[in-house]
Amino acid sequence: MNLYEHTLIARQDTSPSQIKQLQEKYTKIIESNEGNIIKFESWGLLHLSYLIKKNKKGNYLHFKIEGNGKTIKELEKIEKIDKNLLRFLTIKVKRFDLETDYFKKTDENIKKN
Repeated sequence: MNLYEHTLIARQDTSPSQIKQLQEKYTKIIESNEGNIIKFESWGLLHLSYLIKKNKKGNYLHFKIEGNGKTIKELEKIEKIDKNLLRFLTIKVKRFDLETDYFKKTDENIKKN
């Protein structure tokens, strides 16, 4: 099995309940195609570097997936036609960094900025 990090950007007007539905929808797709979700992170509403389909912000969802090429192919096929998504990206990795939470707001991160 290969290891993948998969990030989705949903539209900025997506409600928290719709985000939960997106998470459940893509979790089912991954698991029905011989995949396994190691970790899921919701990074929240973040500014985009440039406008994407008239959106300045996007809701980021990040999956750490263990699966094969078929799993990713099916996942991306369905994401291409989903109107709630702005972008998605899949990266194959050698190992996961499960300890670091890059988007968690802590006192340490605030002092650095």
